[in-house]
Amino acid sequence: MSEISKLDQNLIIKKIDNETVNVQITNNEMLMSIVGQFDQNLKELSKLTDTNIFFRGNSITCKGKREDISVFCEAIKFLINKYFLTKVIEKEDIVLSVKKNIEFEKSNIKTFKQLIKTPRKSVIARSEKQSEYIKALKENDITMSLGPAGTGKSFLAVSVAVTLLMEKKIERVILSRPAVEAGEKLGFLPGDMKEKVDPYLRPLYDALYELFGAEKIDKKIETGEIEIAPLAFMRGRTLKNCFAILDEAQNATETQIKMFLTRIGENSKLVVNGDPSQIDLINKSQSGLIKSRNILEDLKEIKIIEFDHTDVVRHPLVSKIIRAYQKKSTDDKN
Repeated sequence: MSEISKLDQNLIIKKIDNETVNVQITNNEMLMSIVGQFDQNLKELSKLTDTNIFFRGNSITCKGKREDISVFCEAIKFLINKYFLTKVIEKEDIVLSVKKNIEFEKSNIKTFKQLIKTPRKSVIARSEKQSEYIKALKENDITMSLGPAGTGKSFLAVSVAVTLLMEKKIERVILSRPAVEAGEKLGFLPGDMKEKVDPYLRPLYDALYELFGAEKIDKKIETGEIEIAPLAFMRGRTLKNCFAILDEAQNATETQIKMFLTRIGENSKLVVNGDPSQIDLINKSQSGLIKSRNILEDLKEIKIIEFDHTDVVRHPLVSKIIRAYQKKSTDDKN
């Protein structure tokens, strides 16, 4: 049975008048996921669509301007499709359901064509650029992604990498990044090499644990199936049957990125992620991310994805913060 027919069977929309619509969702588990704990999802949906929403039984009534009600109805359809695919509705999905309709994008199954199924949750593309990125991760041997924090660069790369590992399509996942401090002087870090580097790779660990569980990931780290490797330690290696991710590449020099990319071997995929606006090198001109992008952009075998603030999938305020800093930077240059 297709997802669209499922939607039709579980959703009844009745127009009461030009300013009121009633939505009935017959699947109780789906209904409660969409409504959210203490009706939090509906409250957020009401705020985002500038409508008044009332919930009783399996019925949701929405009152507002005609165009706002239309956005609400499309958002409900989006959320039902999301529930069928992942069995969960998250706060980010509420924001996305409205965002896609305000931007006049289709909210149907096409939205979910790039789906990553992991043991703990299913991950969907939350923007067209994310969809393009996931496709590139699956189909290209080398992918570069540039863009601000919160656009899913690292999270999606880790999702695809470990999924391929679980499916035994590769033998190892390698996580690497330059060991550059983010503006602070942290001093001497105790422990062995893994313990020294772990703090720098915490975002990747967080993604791994969220998608696959700490116990399963720790076991794969012990067996070497998931390897933590500082960028400096990649020199001289040939990476075969693996998926290697270089994170925070804005803090790597052009020479270091070249060294990383030329490690690629048989049946391997390499990913380079970075945010050009967050360079932590003392001499920012030494960053090789933009330089490498410019050098490699004509190679059709390498896919380059560039995100911007519209692709941010964290708290909606993150996108506004990024735009504010970009505006300040532009004003200062002028």
